[in-house]
Amino acid sequence: MTFVNLAPSAAELQHVRYLFTDIDDTLTTEGKLLPQTYNALWDLSRVGIAVVPVTGGSAGWCEHIVRAWPVAAVIGESGAYSVTRRHGEVVFDYWEDGALQVERQRRHLQAMQHLIAQKGGTFKIAHDQVFRLADVAIDIQGHNAHAVEELAAEIRAMGGTVAISSIHINTWIGDYDKRAMSERLLTSMFGVHPDELPSATAFVGDSRNDAPMFGFIPNSFGVSNIVPVLPHLQHVPKWISAQPAGLGFADIARTILDAMGTSQ
Repeated sequence: MTFVNLAPSAAELQHVRYLFTDIDDTLTTEGKLLPQTYNALWDLSRVGIAVVPVTGGSAGWCEHIVRAWPVAAVIGESGAYSVTRRHGEVVFDYWEDGALQVERQRRHLQAMQHLIAQKGGTFKIAHDQVFRLADVAIDIQGHNAHAVEELAAEIRAMGGTVAISSIHINTWIGDYDKRAMSERLLTSMFGVHPDELPSATAFVGDSRNDAPMFGFIPNSFGVSNIVPVLPHLQHVPKWISAQPAGLGFADIARTILDAMGTSQ
């Protein structure tokens, strides 16, 4: 397990009990969940670490993940809601009133479709939009950084909140983000006292929309594919794995387990 520049000490990680993580290009590698990464999720879960994916991904993804993966909860659509299993049922807890967020999304989607049409249709609404409940996702793969920034600026000028990941512009109407919902989940659902947050939590991410989480959680990690976007981040990870994507996550998980003295 190697890190770019600094490596964490065992003392910094030995009290971690909640691991928040991005999904696309952090847990997944070229869109796939590698066996090493999935095994790492199970290893963390077995020793009592609550893993919480924090993603711009759709409600459809979140429904599957909270059912099938060894996770304590999922935060979806950039903080629009958290998803948990309670008494065998999947429960969505919205940032605001669910019906209000759905209605905002309906209007915002119409506005984004109109904007994209005005730009000649070079951008496309993401294929999983039908599975989304609160935001609008626009595919950015294959587009240069200038074009993405230009579109993002236009959306902000229209009143939309924007987060840019490695694959999408995610946009919504509302004052939430990944950090806000993560803090609510920790304090309201998990009952973590604010004074405990710095030592009890860790985060792993890879892209620009993870910057709020890097600023919120001191024990923050990037996987190596984050390096090209570091100059664009308001907050950067404290440590960076030498491995990319899912392999980097697996190394980070092993580092946390070693610090706890539970690695086998």
